[in-house]
Amino acid sequence: MKGLKLYLSVLFLGLLFDSCVPRLQDSPLETGEQSITTTDSVRLAVKVAGKGPVCFFIHGGPGQDYLSFEKMGGANLEEFLTMVYIDQRGSGHSQSAKNYSLDRMVDDIEDTRKQLDVDKIYLLSHSFGGVLAVNYAKKYPRHIYGLILANSTLHFFNNSSLRGQIGYAYHLLHKDTTITGDNTASLLQQNMAVRKQLSKIRLGYKLLADSVATIIKMDSIEESYKRNTDFGYAIIAHLIDSTTQNRYPEYWKDYAPISSQINVPVLVITGTRDYAIGVDHYKTFKFPNQQMVNIDGAHMLYYEKNKAFIATVKAFIEKRYNN
Repeated sequence: MKGLKLYLSVLFLGLLFDSCVPRLQDSPLETGEQSITTTDSVRLAVKVAGKGPVCFFIHGGPGQDYLSFEKMGGANLEEFLTMVYIDQRGSGHSQSAKNYSLDRMVDDIEDTRKQLDVDKIYLLSHSFGGVLAVNYAKKYPRHIYGLILANSTLHFFNNSSLRGQIGYAYHLLHKDTTITGDNTASLLQQNMAVRKQLSKIRLGYKLLADSVATIIKMDSIEESYKRNTDFGYAIIAHLIDSTTQNRYPEYWKDYAPISSQINVPVLVITGTRDYAIGVDHYKTFKFPNQQMVNIDGAHMLYYEKNKAFIATVKAFIEKRYNN
């Protein structure tokens, strides 16, 4: 009798352990393109592909799409992750909406998780997607295995990164020009002015990539269909038109401070030449359980440094199962 009780106890603990740790070979979802309808009736374009633990991809922009990431090397993650690519509302193939608040965007991720019937997920963000990812992790920590912040910002258009962009642009222009002012509005004006100068000599791509061919490829993918950019316009409209009200000030806040409250494992991947978000921006992150990997490259490491990028993510995922 005692032997039977011991056997049942061991069996129970084994089942409990298995339920807490995802298996690399799990492929729990139906693959293919799908449509998710949010709780406020907005249709989101979703694609599921791959095997292993479930990982949601949160694209940048604001208002980009998942397609260029998937087609430019992101799909290699499918060898060990079940990738769930999501076009955010007002982006890519997804429907436009009246509400683009940060809280609503976070709940779109949660609605997708619920409708796919997945208990826990990894979140992989790129660029502006970092703002959405950390806010989801803060609001729904029990549904997160870990965060993968790839060239991600937690403070959209922060002054330090803007000054870095401007300084790098002047370096490319071979100009020794003093950056004036410390307020965001002044720095944005200088940033836009120097970007125009870079564009004239066809070096504007340098703020995003090491090669102009990378940008050409990305543009060709994104121009291959009628891409929705309504979300992006809603966020930055006031920068384009000074008479337009800033409807979503929450996107311009610094979310690095809340990183100290997020206790899940976090992988931060940065680029030595990532002037799109700032080469030192990652130093403001304070996740208690974070791993920093600095790859020699620019903002689009997932494509230009794909081998190193994929290996870094795979090592992070596998570490969970080897401990």
